[in-house]
Amino acid sequence: MSGPAAGTAHAATTTDVVCLGESMVTFLPSQPGRLADVPSFGRGIGGAESNVACALAAAGHRAAWVGRVGADGFGDHLVETIAGYGVDTSAVRRDPDRPTGIYFRTATDRGTGAHEVAYYRAGSAASAMSPANVPYEELFAGRILHLSGITAALSADCLALLRELTAPRPGRPLVSFDVNHRPRLWRDGDAGVLLELARRCDLVFVGEDEAEEAWGIVGAEAIRAALPEPSVVVVKRGSAGATVFASGRRPGPRSSNAGGADIGSRPAHVGGAEAGESAAQAARGDTVTVVPALRVDVVAAVGAGDAFAAGFLSATLRGLPVRDRVRHGHLMAAAVLTVPGDLTEPPARDHADRLVALDDGAWGRLRLGPGWTAADRAHEEVRTP
Repeated sequence: MSGPAAGTAHAATTTDVVCLGESMVTFLPSQPGRLADVPSFGRGIGGAESNVACALAAAGHRAAWVGRVGADGFGDHLVETIAGYGVDTSAVRRDPDRPTGIYFRTATDRGTGAHEVAYYRAGSAASAMSPANVPYEELFAGRILHLSGITAALSADCLALLRELTAPRPGRPLVSFDVNHRPRLWRDGDAGVLLELARRCDLVFVGEDEAEEAWGIVGAEAIRAALPEPSVVVVKRGSAGATVFASGRRPGPRSSNAGGADIGSRPAHVGGAEAGESAAQAARGDTVTVVPALRVDVVAAVGAGDAFAAGFLSATLRGLPVRDRVRHGHLMAAAVLTVPGDLTEPPARDHADRLVALDDGAWGRLRLGPGWTAADRAHEEVRTP
């Protein structure tokens, strides 16, 4: 199949979110230290898009992961583990000639100079994904299609695939795109292509730091100016929280029995909303919402961005206001930050909803540490610093 057939997106919707991308077997260190010194590793899984799918499924949504793995034991492990989270993996393809990617990492924060990652993904099965070999019918069967910039960096064929999937077409599901700039993957390429892809999507997640590193664009306002087309742009600002620009120009994901979600609606300014809008924002019809980050006792700073995206998408599917979408993103991220791996059980929905409903003062006093998701009353997490 060389591309999506006309009308494919109108197939009966049975899935909330479809995530496409590479997942790898990840080897987690048994102790801190250089890779050269770590004596042993535990096996896990890692992959931005499959992480999002697993988190959404654990939160009670119908999620599917589409990818390509080798016809090997590591491929078996990936598919079985991801399916174990309740994710539909029926559209995953097996490659008889290329291996499943793997990687090793240290226990240190990804943002520090001491962090090491050793990837063994060149020529992987996932890098062979192309417009000619993906199951378009399954990709367009959900209310949301979630992609990431990591896929674009894997090969020329993968980049061509993302260009195909982000191309405008009638009936296209809402396309969510996490920029996920990984400098190591762009050593021989132009990360500016990520800006091109992001501009073709409906909902974009991008960190202030990665926008500056990949595109030389500084600040949330400048990022929005460079991304005028998406109806929603979520700018992640680290410990400062997140700023969301929502224009209301496009409809949200197609409705299902669970009810629609209008991602482009203009919510009322609620707690944390920025006071005043620039002339450019007004011209776009933007509503700007700023939500502070939570204070978290971090165990391992990996997988948090994927969890944030999953929390935001989960709340989007539920039709919640923008502020609540961001708060659910922060809570999902906090769940992952307080465990060693990329994935964990999210807080129960009613528990998360109670925390999200806190007033600004109580939200600002939250401090979350290991084990917080098991608490059954919101006040158990409210601690003085």
